[in-house]
Amino acid sequence: MTEYVSTTPGLFPLPDWAKDDLSDLKGHQKHDLISGDEGEEISSAYKQAREEVIATQQDAGLDRVVEGQLRWDDMLAHPLAVHDNVDTQGIVRYYDNNNFYRDPVVQGELDFSGDVARELEAASELTDDLQAVLPGPYSLADLATDEQYGDEAEFLGAIADFLAGEVDAFPDVETLFLLEPSLVENAPEDGTDERASEAIDQVASATDADVVVQPYWGALEEKVYAHLLDADIDAVGFDFVSNQDDNIYNIQEYGAPKDISLGLADGQNTLVEDPEAIRDRVDWVEGQLQVTEFETVYLTTNTETFYLPYAKYEEKLEVLAEAADLAEVTVA
Repeated sequence: MTEYVSTTPGLFPLPDWAKDDLSDLKGHQKHDLISGDEGEEISSAYKQAREEVIATQQDAGLDRVVEGQLRWDDMLAHPLAVHDNVDTQGIVRYYDNNNFYRDPVVQGELDFSGDVARELEAASELTDDLQAVLPGPYSLADLATDEQYGDEAEFLGAIADFLAGEVDAFPDVETLFLLEPSLVENAPEDGTDERASEAIDQVASATDADVVVQPYWGALEEKVYAHLLDADIDAVGFDFVSNQDDNIYNIQEYGAPKDISLGLADGQNTLVEDPEAIRDRVDWVEGQLQVTEFETVYLTTNTETFYLPYAKYEEKLEVLAEAADLAEVTVA
């Protein structure tokens, strides 16, 4: 019988109070932030905000709880932006969105950092249903600038090595979401698509958790999708908000792993869906795949919810949790 699991791809908006407090604190501690030392007051504010977003997920009834990635000012580039051998330089547009991050310029060996593992260790004290979130290796390499390795394939391999080492240091987690929007936004060419799959496989192999590769802002090109299925992963995510037809075609034509992640709630639109509408979308997807039965179906927003007002983000969580409950009742 299919299990329906409500979750998110992380990268939450800050609580309103934290936006104000952290803005003031960071304004007074710019030098410390550049040197990598957040300071006690900033760390305390993030700790309180983390506790709040975890409690919000638990109150909403989500089946998987993420740390929130509230410190990720540079979005998916964060794991590199805080690395000692990376220089964060000019402001870059985050794909086609009106959000920006500092260009992480890799200037030395990408050895172990442990930054994300420390976040997860703190979160693991607050929940037993922890889900880790990381940029996938292809997207992280795509968002970065290489001044160390000098070769695209070698750089992707170094990013995969780095992420695998970070994952190996994680506490026990139920699930790992690898976010790979660059597979859609800047699709790899012949040869690179195979290397991207191998890099994803390497990162996924560093954990015993269920691994979900979540592309978004469209559908994968056929060859990219076919190569992705060669990676030893548990689920592929599909952004059904942005593109229904091509995502359905990929599954029908090439199949899918035993689990699937459905991006059915809009992570960027303030319009809050009805749980029944999300459940109906689940039914529609499953109806298009009549011969396919999945062991686990993750119900999630199609993108991170960073872009939403905090109150709307909270409502989206409640909708996802209720939709998963409705889907379970329908199956039963």
